[in-house]
Amino acid sequence: PLAGITVIAMEQAVSAPMCTRVLADFGARVIKIENPRGGDFARDYDDVVNGLAAHFVWANRGKESVTLNLKAPAGLEVLHRLLDGADVFVSNLAPGATARLGLGAADLRARHPQVIPLEIDGYGPGGPLSDKRAYDLLVQAESGSCAATGFPGMPAKPGAPVADITTGLYSALSIMALLLGRARSGATDAAPAVAVSLFDTMTDIMGYQLTYTQHSGIDQEPLGMSSPAVAPYGSFGTRDGQTVVLGTTNDREWQRLAREIIERPDLAEDPRFATNPQRCTHRDELNAAIQSWCAQHDLDEIQRIADAAGIGNSRYNKPSE
Repeated sequence: PLAGITVIAMEQAVSAPMCTRVLADFGARVIKIENPRGGDFARDYDDVVNGLAAHFVWANRGKESVTLNLKAPAGLEVLHRLLDGADVFVSNLAPGATARLGLGAADLRARHPQVIPLEIDGYGPGGPLSDKRAYDLLVQAESGSCAATGFPGMPAKPGAPVADITTGLYSALSIMALLLGRARSGATDAAPAVAVSLFDTMTDIMGYQLTYTQHSGIDQEPLGMSSPAVAPYGSFGTRDGQTVVLGTTNDREWQRLAREIIERPDLAEDPRFATNPQRCTHRDELNAAIQSWCAQHDLDEIQRIADAAGIGNSRYNKPSE
């Protein structure tokens, strides 16, 4: 659907490369501008993919690449020639870098009005933290994501770079929306500039926890493979040494899990477990009952029974599996 769209990207690491990778997946031509001193530093995180880093290969498929020395007038002029035929310009350089190169939103509006400029940064333009560098871990820590992950007293960063990935996806969605609006209206006016920050994205992703805390005054404790919001919901060891993940999301599912899977109608009828908030209060007792049943059955059998009862389930896997 994006065939015929050309994207120029001055990008590094994950957030902007993820944005442009999505655009490339949908058919856009993405030209990645790299510096002549080794290019995107994510190339060198490791060398496991034929000498290239897994990060780089994962986030940069389907793109073309060219090195330009943008400190030299000739290199900058080549970039402007590329922008003459482009529809989108995506960047996530250090704060202020695009403006110093004469590639800020106002500069592009004057010289390349057809280009949609999107800049990804850490904390948004014009704020007290706008000049700070920001990486996935730093933003996850500051937004509360790490505090909601791990175990009580043992916060953790989610394994995937959630801030980077989500910001990239929000950015791609913003670009697609603007391209669609332009196509529908036939407008030829200069495109609005778009700024997407990692911190804004993560506070949006943390919306449930922030809303809960705002109205309850309670910071929910992280529960590892479980959730503070619903119960029962978590991982359980099986007879054959595997791990199964079982979850309920409403009262009807709880009734089916109790009666049709673990065969405990007494728990289904117990008023202490009638509603989700009550089950969350007594999650330890419910988890113990489910674990006792799972320990008597193999993973395949548990999954067959759960599927038949209409209860969500999955096998816990490592990336190598």
